[in-house]
Amino acid sequence: MKKTLLSLAALIALALTMSMVLAEDRPEVKPDAPKTEEPKADEKPVEEKAPDFATIDKKAPDFTLKNAEGKDVKLSDYLGKIVILEWINYDCPFVKKFYANSGHMPKLQKEQRDAGVVWLSICSSAKGKQGHFEGEALTERIKKEKSDPAFYLIDDSSKVGRTYKALTTPHMFVIDNKGVLRYQGAIDSIRSGKTEDIEKASNYVTEAVKALKDGKEVATKETKPYGCDTTSKFSVAN
Repeated sequence: MKKTLLSLAALIALALTMSMVLAEDRPEVKPDAPKTEEPKADEKPVEEKAPDFATIDKKAPDFTLKNAEGKDVKLSDYLGKIVILEWINYDCPFVKKFYANSGHMPKLQKEQRDAGVVWLSICSSAKGKQGHFEGEALTERIKKEKSDPAFYLIDDSSKVGRTYKALTTPHMFVIDNKGVLRYQGAIDSIRSGKTEDIEKASNYVTEAVKALKDGKEVATKETKPYGCDTTSKFSVAN
């Protein structure tokens, strides 16, 4: 009986020892990491919504305007390209500085367009206000100023002018190839109506475009525009 009890105790001890050895050899089971849901193949990422008014480093508000040829031009159609917006009034002395008096702006437009940049000139003057032209008068004036009617946009309701807070002519905006506004303000650093100051000044627009093409951040993002007051030419807000 005594021998039987001893044998039983030995067996129990052996079983416990084997159990401990097996427990040590068994790999530690860790809880499953929380699963992250991957977007479905046909699911598009949520795009950033543009603010109500143009804001630096935010998506530029979209718009559709008729050009001087009567065709619709939509800003978002140019996604993938750098876009320059220029507010214009041919009868403004500051605009004449860059157009009739020097030919600088048409030359600059051609250079940028040849380099793949989209340049849109927007007139937000309401009917009956300085700067507003239509029909044959508009066609002849665009030709005289050596502009391109396909890229001259008519905003006679002034809706786009208000959305972008266009304060003067000229007032410039540069939008990157992702549709984000990266510069707004004056065309250059010398606030004058003298043509001889054009070559002396730093051109904020071309500097911004160059930075974007080089994959760099725009150094000067906002400046105070100078020129003729635009808002006095706006139509009455609806």
